[in-house]
Amino acid sequence: MSLTARSRPDGTRPPAAVEEPTAAVAAAAARDRAPRRTSKAGKIRWRIRLRRDRTLILMTLPVIVLLLIFNYVPLLGNVVAFQDYDPYVSSNGITAIFHSPWVGVEQFSRMFDDPLFWSATKNTIVLFVLQLVLFFPVPIALALVINSVIRPRVRAVAQAIMYLPHFFSWVLVVTVFQQILGGAGIIAQTLEQHGWSGFDLMTDADLFKYLVTAQAVWKDAGWGIIVFLAALAAVSTDLYEAAAMDGAGRWRRMWHVTLPALRPVIALLLVLRVGDALSVGFEQFLLQRYAVGAGASEVLDTYVWNMGIQNGDFSYAAAVGVVKGVIGVCLVLGANKVAHLLGEQGVYKK
Repeated sequence: MSLTARSRPDGTRPPAAVEEPTAAVAAAAARDRAPRRTSKAGKIRWRIRLRRDRTLILMTLPVIVLLLIFNYVPLLGNVVAFQDYDPYVSSNGITAIFHSPWVGVEQFSRMFDDPLFWSATKNTIVLFVLQLVLFFPVPIALALVINSVIRPRVRAVAQAIMYLPHFFSWVLVVTVFQQILGGAGIIAQTLEQHGWSGFDLMTDADLFKYLVTAQAVWKDAGWGIIVFLAALAAVSTDLYEAAAMDGAGRWRRMWHVTLPALRPVIALLLVLRVGDALSVGFEQFLLQRYAVGAGASEVLDTYVWNMGIQNGDFSYAAAVGVVKGVIGVCLVLGANKVAHLLGEQGVYKK
């Protein structure tokens, strides 16, 4: 009989010896004590995220495919900016790229020596500054006004009215302004009927930059409030109640609660807008080109269209597009850096 089974002098049995843990139990305990493998400390491995988010990835896959086909694959065609491209040297335009002669940076030299290019660049920059000053703050102000409306029905009607012009084509927008501010428009005809001299703002080259800015505000300012309203919807009402209990009035609550909630969104949209500085529009200016002349209405987008499509100088137009794209990327990176210095996230984190 083993020692552990023997009885004590008082008649009681000693406790049984603890059995040694098996190999499987020991291995499981070791796995529990071992740190989990992750790509970085505190982060889930990409395979786990992929398996977890596979439904969302499948939903976004068609968008990614369209983005690649229509936005990234065409970038390969920028190679014609370094050629004297002729689409008629081959049976189709794609194979013509391989048969067109290389000219290096000759197209870029032509561009920098062309006074029409600098005129279009000047008009583009002036219009960008005007739209940044006169257009960009309007959706923010409208969002603040809509957010202050208490009655849901009034708010819904106001939002619908503001959204509606966004779905109008530029042809319709220009027609509306022509019927109101043109020489045969309502205002000019009314003034002439009462003995005053009429006017025609639609053909005034000096006021054209303000006219197109007003058209852009009327068409797209209402649509731009959607992002700001979404940001305001995430603000807790407790913050407003706490500020009101501390004696803050309506303006104080807007300054210390509402605007800080909008700062990240404003910084993000401002960075994107600065990056898009050289793209102020195309159809809007093309429709009004002959009313005010090319000197006032020519911007980089219409300049590329005129040189590439109308004149058939595809290599030169591609060179202008390449410079425009490179400058846009630099502006995005620079504006994003400024946003980081001001404490905002911008387009991407540091």
